[in-house]
Amino acid sequence: MLIGIIGENCCGKSTLARAIKKEIGAEIITGKDYLRMAKSESEAVVLFKERLLNAVSGENIIYVISEPEHIELLPDGAIRILVYADIDTIKERFKARMHGNLPVQVAQMLEKKHGIFDGGTYDYRLDGANGDAAALCAKLRERC
Repeated sequence: MLIGIIGENCCGKSTLARAIKKEIGAEIITGKDYLRMAKSESEAVVLFKERLLNAVSGENIIYVISEPEHIELLPDGAIRILVYADIDTIKERFKARMHGNLPVQVAQMLEKKHGIFDGGTYDYRLDGANGDAAALCAKLRERC
């Protein structure tokens, strides 16, 4: 099973990925981790797309995506999950990551990117602050 977890920074994607991994046993791949598959980026992309395609009906892989261009790497048959959170939650989480300091420029960048994934087509949507991740994990377990 291939699961794409898609969302903005600090919305809860990694937390959900770890919960799903625990529920179904899966490898987690994040962002551009696939670049380690080959010396050139173009070769790595080809190998990674092939691996993702094979995972649709094979090994369990969770691909955590925070950049819109990476959605294109998901083949048909992948389960797409949007994880979202309100902008205040995202800012607070990002601030914590930055040891209590959220520079104005970073806050503005987060505000600009907020909602960039909202228009996509997803199999599931999860509120990363208030959603029931356990229920979603159970649904995914049923699909295995």
